[in-house]
Amino acid sequence: MKRVFLQTPHRRFILGSKKLLPIPMTISIIVPAHNEEKFIGKCLKSIIDNAPDNLKEIIVVDNASTDRTREIAKKFKDVRVFSELRKGTSFARQRGYEQAKGDLLAFIDADTRVNKKWFVTVENKFRKDPGLVGLSGSCEFYDLPAWKNMFVRWYWRFLAEPASRITGSVVVGGNFVVKRSALKSIDGFDTSITFYGDDTNVGRRLKCKGKVHFHSKLSVHTSARRFAQEGFIRTGTRYIANFLSETIIHKPVTRKSVDVR
Repeated sequence: MKRVFLQTPHRRFILGSKKLLPIPMTISIIVPAHNEEKFIGKCLKSIIDNAPDNLKEIIVVDNASTDRTREIAKKFKDVRVFSELRKGTSFARQRGYEQAKGDLLAFIDADTRVNKKWFVTVENKFRKDPGLVGLSGSCEFYDLPAWKNMFVRWYWRFLAEPASRITGSVVVGGNFVVKRSALKSIDGFDTSITFYGDDTNVGRRLKCKGKVHFHSKLSVHTSARRFAQEGFIRTGTRYIANFLSETIIHKPVTRKSVDVR
């Protein structure tokens, strides 16, 4: 029997068997990158090696790099590379959002790696809950000692998950997925925030459009280089302080950030 596509406002189906089979929403992965020549290759390889059929595109936003980031990214034939000369994560993510064409927009950092389970979890969460507009998850650090990663897991379990249930807006900038339609409805990212609090800001605004869920098992592997340079406790405290300030008074308390490369 010929397969016929049927679209509804919320779901798409394939007709041609005894039951309706939902078609996965397409995914665009967006990677902001400022001077990431050491990491960007492994990041892109992890995406390509584990990509599902519904991955529409991979976008790298070269955010005012002065190294070989752009050159390395362009070696991957399936990767689209755009430039954003205004430095800052929100500028870079906004540029990626404006160019992306997928139903779901996934944002990860350039020093991050994903696996097949990550893609499966994203698909399952959005397929099972039509009211979900934003999904975020945890990070494990491939260059931290095991005992420190244990504390990180406790942080996600006993701080991030309860905070998500209370506020409904916990988003981790290096690991989150949003419906493009929902991001459009809030006019994208707040580019006045260049680093700390940018993820909390988008989560806080998205929850007005639907559910924003933090799922600790939606995990990526990333670098702990900021912990190594600025200190484990100091870095964690700074992230928590800016989450609270953006949540309560709608602006971050930390205005400046240090490039860690």
